[in-house]
Amino acid sequence: MADKQVIIIGAGPAGLTAAYKLLKETDYVPLILEEENFVGGISRTAEYKGNRMDIGGHRFFTKNEEVNALWQELMPMQGRPARDDKVIGSEEKEFLPGGPDPETEDRVMLIRRRVSRIFFLKKFFDYPISLKASTFKNMGFKRTMKAGFGYIGSAVHKREEDSLRNFYINRFGKPLYEMFFEDYTTKVWGRDPKDISADWGAQRVKGLSLTKAVWNVVSKPFRRKDSATETSLIEQYLYPKKGPGQLYEVMADEVRRMGGRIIFNAKVKGIRVENSLVAEVTADVNGEEQRFTGCEYFSTMPVKDLVAGMGDAAPQKVREIAAGLPYRDFVTVGLLVDRLKIRNETKMKTVGNIVPDCWIYIQDREVKLGRLQIFNNWSPYLVSDPSKVWIGLEYFCNEGDGLWSMADDEFIRFAKAELASIGVIDEADVRDAVRIRVKKAYPAYFDTYSEFDTVKEFLSGIGNLWCIGRNGQHKYNNMDHSMLTAMEAVRTIQSGARDKKAVWEVNTEKEYHEEKSAKNG
Repeated sequence: MADKQVIIIGAGPAGLTAAYKLLKETDYVPLILEEENFVGGISRTAEYKGNRMDIGGHRFFTKNEEVNALWQELMPMQGRPARDDKVIGSEEKEFLPGGPDPETEDRVMLIRRRVSRIFFLKKFFDYPISLKASTFKNMGFKRTMKAGFGYIGSAVHKREEDSLRNFYINRFGKPLYEMFFEDYTTKVWGRDPKDISADWGAQRVKGLSLTKAVWNVVSKPFRRKDSATETSLIEQYLYPKKGPGQLYEVMADEVRRMGGRIIFNAKVKGIRVENSLVAEVTADVNGEEQRFTGCEYFSTMPVKDLVAGMGDAAPQKVREIAAGLPYRDFVTVGLLVDRLKIRNETKMKTVGNIVPDCWIYIQDREVKLGRLQIFNNWSPYLVSDPSKVWIGLEYFCNEGDGLWSMADDEFIRFAKAELASIGVIDEADVRDAVRIRVKKAYPAYFDTYSEFDTVKEFLSGIGNLWCIGRNGQHKYNNMDHSMLTAMEAVRTIQSGARDKKAVWEVNTEKEYHEEKSAKNG
């Protein structure tokens, strides 16, 4: 059996998918080493006093049929797409708080409606920005004219896309970039967009522009239901009833049922490489050093840590580049409140008449808050008391900086005050709160990232090592892309090949994109 054991580092979307596919389609037996005591990675669902939190927000939408089939295999879809005149996110009454659960088992995907807006000048703007009358009204005449001429200018004169700043300006014009992208992007990454590689925009917002956003609205009445739509413009998505972590908990159960193993609290610290092959990994398991060997090794751990764990087996240049790879860390504060001060002035109905947004981008430069989630709108089953509003305040930071190091009580007071200062809540309405921190949530595209190909070439040359997932490839993948890297790796192993090209090329196709947020989770 030892010659068929596969070591997988990390029980997030990519690691679990690799284990699941190996067990379903091959005779390999996976052993997963997970640093935390839960599965799902940053796609987990955290629970606090019966309330569930989606860390970062994870929509289940993909253009890949293989990934979609896997989601449906694990958690079937429940219900039908919602019509515009129905309650936000669901047409089925049993999905609403107080209604009966489906008679089938609890493991189902709900169909939700996507609503995301920008909060700027203490007013709501569509995301992506649209050319509706409400947009012009909220912007005011002067800003509207400036934005219009700026967009025309960007259409006539294209800048060299040598930075994220120029990437956005080419698509929206400089005035709209400064209003709706510059401050938020700086919050997310802690850097001016002019210092960030355009690769991030090319990966996350490939197909999106003001022209396409407008065309999507104009053409909507005439489109077939199966016609292609940019991912940032999709209106509905699937969502596990109890949050994204529910799917990965189901997958983990299936992995164990089929004979795979998951060891929790197992932090991999050493990777021994001999003759261009991984020979073993060393992990700290509940304070005890243990060694693990296999015939194949899948890594979803941060590239920085993977290379460091190899020691002198990695060339000095590779070690230097890997050590300089940047990451952005993440803090979220869950607030249970009686009500929101912002009103639902849309035509969409919601339970309790709260605003219909899944999340709201906070453009106000006077606060550090980057984004606000309303968990009630993701799934009513995330909230234990449907009379309350359960929200998540998202902050982007670096491990060890002032935000990260702030004590929990102090941070919660700070977050409540910020949200009250922009008129979203009254602090007196807060009933409970919790704070959660996530390390290395987002691989970043600056510093030594420009030399990353050198690291990728070295890692690809290690015959039995497969780098998959977001941190495993230092690529801002979404869940579906992370899972697809695992599928491609398993497929390559099945074929007997060692070429890693197909694994690394996932999410490089130009027609697929995601939105500008630091999400998706």
